[in-house]
Amino acid sequence: MFGVNQKILQTLEFAKIRAAVAAYTVSAVGQQLSRQLEPNHDRKTIQQMLMETQDAATILRLKGPIPMPKLVDVQPHLKRLAIGGTLNGVELAQISRVLRATADVDRFLTAVTEEEAVTFQELDQWWQRLTTLPTLTKRLRLSLEDDGHLTDDASPKLRQIRNGIQQLEGQIRSQMNQYTHGKQAQYLSDPIVTIRNERYVIPVKQEYRHHFGGVVHDESASGLTLFIEPQAVMDLNNRLRQRQIEAQQEELRILAELSNELAPYRQEILDNGQILGHFDFVNAKARYAKDLKATEPHLAADNHVQLRQARHPLLAAEKVVANDIELGGDFKAMVITGPNTGGKTITLKTLGLLQLMAQSGLFIPANEGSQVAVYNDIFADIGDEQSIEQNLSTFSGHMSNVVTILNAIESDSLVLVDELGAGTDPQEGAALAIAILDQIGAVGSAVVATTHYPELKAYGYNRPATINASMEFDSETLQPTYRLLIGIPGRSNAFDISRRLGLAANVVAAAESLISADSQDLNNMISDLEQQRHNAEVANQAAQATLAQAQQVHDDLEKGANEFFHEKQHQLDLAASKANEIVGKAKRKSDQIIAELHRLQKAGAGEVKEHQLIAAKTALNGLHQDEPQLSKNKVLRRERAKQALKPGDDVLVTTYGQQGTLIRQMDPKHWEVQVGIIKLKVATGDLAKTKAAPEKEPKAPRATMHVSNHVNTSLDLRGERYEQALQDVDQYIDAALLAGYPQVTIIHGKGTGALRQGITEYLARNRQVKSFGFAPANAGGNGATVVTFK
Repeated sequence: MFGVNQKILQTLEFAKIRAAVAAYTVSAVGQQLSRQLEPNHDRKTIQQMLMETQDAATILRLKGPIPMPKLVDVQPHLKRLAIGGTLNGVELAQISRVLRATADVDRFLTAVTEEEAVTFQELDQWWQRLTTLPTLTKRLRLSLEDDGHLTDDASPKLRQIRNGIQQLEGQIRSQMNQYTHGKQAQYLSDPIVTIRNERYVIPVKQEYRHHFGGVVHDESASGLTLFIEPQAVMDLNNRLRQRQIEAQQEELRILAELSNELAPYRQEILDNGQILGHFDFVNAKARYAKDLKATEPHLAADNHVQLRQARHPLLAAEKVVANDIELGGDFKAMVITGPNTGGKTITLKTLGLLQLMAQSGLFIPANEGSQVAVYNDIFADIGDEQSIEQNLSTFSGHMSNVVTILNAIESDSLVLVDELGAGTDPQEGAALAIAILDQIGAVGSAVVATTHYPELKAYGYNRPATINASMEFDSETLQPTYRLLIGIPGRSNAFDISRRLGLAANVVAAAESLISADSQDLNNMISDLEQQRHNAEVANQAAQATLAQAQQVHDDLEKGANEFFHEKQHQLDLAASKANEIVGKAKRKSDQIIAELHRLQKAGAGEVKEHQLIAAKTALNGLHQDEPQLSKNKVLRRERAKQALKPGDDVLVTTYGQQGTLIRQMDPKHWEVQVGIIKLKVATGDLAKTKAAPEKEPKAPRATMHVSNHVNTSLDLRGERYEQALQDVDQYIDAALLAGYPQVTIIHGKGTGALRQGITEYLARNRQVKSFGFAPANAGGNGATVVTFK
């Protein structure tokens, strides 16, 4: 922990961060851990805390938060068990809730690791320490309700007694109902049955107190009503009371029994409660990080702080301006200048508070890739330190803080000073500020200071490991932008503001002539630097956008190349397998032929030599090659050559079951085929070469419906490219005509309308189309076209 320097936590309002985390906890232990949250300066411990938060954030992203019910601190209950005490129902129910939560968390984390293949960095060691007690958990769950009431399942005897009580209560109410209904009701102040001294009574008017007999248990404030237990139900009430006493005794026995069963597991239950509280705490850190849109900071080995688009966590997200903040590396001191209310103080607090959060194991509100330092301590002098009680001026209050800081800092400290040297004579204040910064630099501490003194702008240029920075000011709108500009000192805007507000030009000119030429040159130099930085930012953004586009193109090409390679290999494998299948069929057929020849030889039906049979079989076996060598198989090459298609060949269109003649090859994968009076575009793989059929006597034309089982009455083109879609339409219309369909529907979607227009033009040119138009509104409207054939 930071130890004695608790003032930094107050100055930077770290208590509000604690409260924000605590708001996500549901257990007493989790709330206590949140309230005790403090920064640490041990690098290993900080890294472990951050990894815990990362584990919880991963779980939250994949499975939601760790299931955690509201849990009280059961440590006092366990202490009573240690001295042989008996717990009441509420206390036992609270312990039961801890045991059930232990089992639930164990099952949840098991599911996370098994289903999501998650490996925890730090939470695993906490998980392994959980002790599930299934038998005891089940016993408590069956015996107790959440409010501590014992259930009927707590013991068979308790169930029997309670059943007897219910029966007696039913008898008593049945008897009492005779008094509250009918003629007897006239003697009652109110026709109801109530309870006094744990016995059933009725409210009887004072004048009829002797009408029912029995015992008076109470009377109204006015004395006009007596609550009487009638003589007729006294025996039933006595028996009921006896049963109630038996039930109480049995409940006490059960509570003592359950307490005795819990006693041997006091330490395990205590440990479970603490571990569940820790899970609740890290769960809260992860949920807080998610809502804050915070990321995991990296711990810089060289204490080089690099915060990317850092935001103050206590300011409204829609109002805060994110800034890049850097400290360490080439410079350990930063002097920030700029106008009042320009954001200098918020920048100091953002840096300090994000460091405190990171060193507490919390994610920080900054972009991915941000890194933080590990400081032994952080000191700050921010705000109005004027003290009336101590009779200190603002300057004295600030200087008292600075003296304390200078006496406490070390080489691994961070110092944040707002308006260094302010509150006194400007010349003396500037000199003191320079001397203080030199002293901090001599110790080796990192420092960020804000100031109005122009002398410190030169200090930022002249001192090693020191850099100037400023808060940007828009001279056009006369408003600060709250953006931090590192490397550029702030310049005075008094003349520009005065001029834009209407101050006479001669007055502004007179004022400008009174300041030194060096000051004028400095302001001009700063203005030029601001413009150059702006131009560099614009160029950098354009370069980053171009780089991102180039990277995307590269990634797409690489992905496409990989997919092409895998698909190519897949298709080659399929082709090889199909070829082997064909060769296998041929081999089996040849085996049958050879067997037949063998049979004929033995039967004396010809001269077939044995060596000829062997040679034939060997040649047939040679048709089957290993898949990688198929391309070198001469037999297959000769067979493919025989099957090569050329214009004029007779072919079978396998998809339609129709004979046709090849007209021309349209592209490497498609042929134009004449089928009857129709020309079709057919894929090469759907064609089988056949012998020309002998000419026969002409017959009357006959409709064939072979293709009806292969062609739908609608074609869905949504998602297809324009050229491919038109090819599909052409092929589909021919297939539909062959199938004999009178009407079909083409679904092209609405989109930009280009595909719809192309299909319309195609249908208008097709001589087989009688008419076409958009589908009805309930069938797709202008997203589909209904085509009617001649």
